[in-house]
Amino acid sequence: MKNLLIVANLPSQNTRTLADAVLRGARHEDIDNVRVNLLSAPDADADAVLGCDGIIIGTTENFGYMSGLIKDFFERIYYPCLEEKQGLPYALYIRAGLDGTGTQIAVEKIITGLKWKAASPALVLKGDYRQEFESQCEDLGMLVSAGLDAGVL
Repeated sequence: MKNLLIVANLPSQNTRTLADAVLRGARHEDIDNVRVNLLSAPDADADAVLGCDGIIIGTTENFGYMSGLIKDFFERIYYPCLEEKQGLPYALYIRAGLDGTGTQIAVEKIITGLKWKAASPALVLKGDYRQEFESQCEDLGMLVSAGLDAGVL
């Protein structure tokens, strides 16, 4: 059994809806061998990361940067996980009011230091909230979970 961890910043109902969509996709009925755990950024710790086989990070774009809670998450897990989780498959989704570029760059710099490997390109959900964001997040969750289930991630 593989473990997929979803860590998300959840400051609004919309961001909660997106995280729930990722969770729904990751728990697709055709995926049998993956346990999925969704944690808000303050509740996620190094033990949660050390116990996972893949991770999906969800952040908002705040002032052209990742959310402070996601930054805090990375600060708390970086050194305990640095040597232990190299090669960890990850995916990133960004709820961006602007273009998400600064947020993506900032997160990917940290992830480069951790030596995690991308399971898919970053999903940047730009502009005003749209219903299609939910299906995109669901697809992302399903992609990563199915990859773990099939043993390709």
